[in-house]
Amino acid sequence: MGLITISQSIGSMGMVIAHSVGETLNLNIYDDEKLKEEALRLGLHTQELNNLTEKAPGFFSRYFSKRPEIYRDILETVIYEISRKNQGIVIGHGSQFLLRDFSCALHVLIHAPMEQRVHRIMEQQSLDQNTAEILVEKSDNAQKGFFQYAFNMQWDDPTLYDLVINPGKLGPDAAVKLIVEAASPENMNTCSLSALEAMGRLGLIKKIEVALQKNGHNISILQIDADPEGIVNIGGYAPNAIARADILQTIKGVEGVAAVESTIGDISQLPEG
Repeated sequence: MGLITISQSIGSMGMVIAHSVGETLNLNIYDDEKLKEEALRLGLHTQELNNLTEKAPGFFSRYFSKRPEIYRDILETVIYEISRKNQGIVIGHGSQFLLRDFSCALHVLIHAPMEQRVHRIMEQQSLDQNTAEILVEKSDNAQKGFFQYAFNMQWDDPTLYDLVINPGKLGPDAAVKLIVEAASPENMNTCSLSALEAMGRLGLIKKIEVALQKNGHNISILQIDADPEGIVNIGGYAPNAIARADILQTIKGVEGVAAVESTIGDISQLPEG
């Protein structure tokens, strides 16, 4: 088993557990920094990468406050690209939601009781109890806000997870053993070729959407699809011939696009209502 998502609440030892699982299974850990590295490799702009964090919307920069939908598209682009490799542990960032329909991914939630989390933060950061409680509460609210804003769901919804672990009761070593056992080939489905191709196709579509939005195009009136060979079909409407030409040129410049087939019409043809 090579594809795991691990979501955590602050002070629950999630990163410690994730790294132990990664060492045991020889899997890369995709945390904030690794996600940014992957996004850079995909050609996404540094300004956008600075906002690739799991916080709620006051969290967007001035750039994203104008077009916050790009934020989700960037996350989807990176996570689908990582998942296509079928090797790695993705930490948070909505990965449990974005990959919920892929039966070959194991989704884990690590969440300890509030009292234990506060105590752990007090020890780690040398804080008094009141300050630690405020920090934990602020982090929880930001995490909830991000997930609600980006995906319109609660991040701790148990239906998003295959395994929910309280390390405050079991301890980190037992948590690692549980995840490693659950991720074994005997217990998990293997990613089929069609599932991996679907991840690659979705990742390419999201890269195209990010590129189009960065160039000021309204993707809500476009229909974008792609096949496993990188042939992109683009339909919908454009304001004029200049915009239509720029849309096609932008798509052709996206890494992974082999060819573009267009049926884009003039916006005057858009049905009313």
